[in-house]
Amino acid sequence: MSRQSTTPHFHKSKTLDNKYMLGDEIGKGAYGRVYKGLDLENGDFVAIKQVSLENIAQEDLNIIMQEIDLLKNLNHKNIVKYLGSLKTKTHLHIILEYVENGSLANIIKPNKFGPFPESLVTVYIAQVLEGLVYLHEQGVIHRDIKGANILTTKEGLVKLADFGVATKLTEADVNTHSVVGTPYWMAPEVIEMSGVCAASDIWSVGCTVIELLTCVPPYYDLQPMPALFRIVQDDHPPIPDSLSPDITDFLRQCFKKVYMLFHNDFSFLYLCI
Repeated sequence: MSRQSTTPHFHKSKTLDNKYMLGDEIGKGAYGRVYKGLDLENGDFVAIKQVSLENIAQEDLNIIMQEIDLLKNLNHKNIVKYLGSLKTKTHLHIILEYVENGSLANIIKPNKFGPFPESLVTVYIAQVLEGLVYLHEQGVIHRDIKGANILTTKEGLVKLADFGVATKLTEADVNTHSVVGTPYWMAPEVIEMSGVCAASDIWSVGCTVIELLTCVPPYYDLQPMPALFRIVQDDHPPIPDSLSPDITDFLRQCFKKVYMLFHNDFSFLYLCI
């Protein structure tokens, strides 16, 4: 056998500003793709969100810059860490902490592990609540809590990610009439454009609990528009009969329809879960 046929082929990664090597794609979103990267200074793995600047609308660019501004000021074990950003002529690169296990939504896929038992869901959701309590204390509403935006480390530590639609809760935001988030996880007040508050995130937590236990969020059998109608009209989303009394009570607390509340204390949820 010749030397040529036995010599392995190595993929030449792209280098960013001689600081990072860009590796395999590990995800994608509305504003770009996410790659696994290598920090050339210390050898750490990082996540690099790459946003194309070609033909990007100013409104979209503003949203991305808002995400960076929010992440810069957040420091909590349950929030994905912002490490910096690099800009080239064609792309903006956001450097984030690399969370090796990926998202809970990916882990519960049928070809992976499938639905979680209640005991594991409580471990994850307790950490989600810790992250949200911190965010809300900073006056930040995430607005897109779901399994796809909850990452875990190999030790099982939860990290909230994707702050692309997060917002600072100020008097100005109260009057902002915009529908943001993902339909099946949206709170009624978001759908009705009556304002955003911390309770909107807690509603989404309830939907995420059902997602992790069943692999799908409430109303997933419906198209998005009928689902949004049901979220507003029903007293609360359907809760599976198979769940324990404790989880059922937790979900009923999450699904209370609350409008325009500020600085909500959700510590009582820890007692439920």
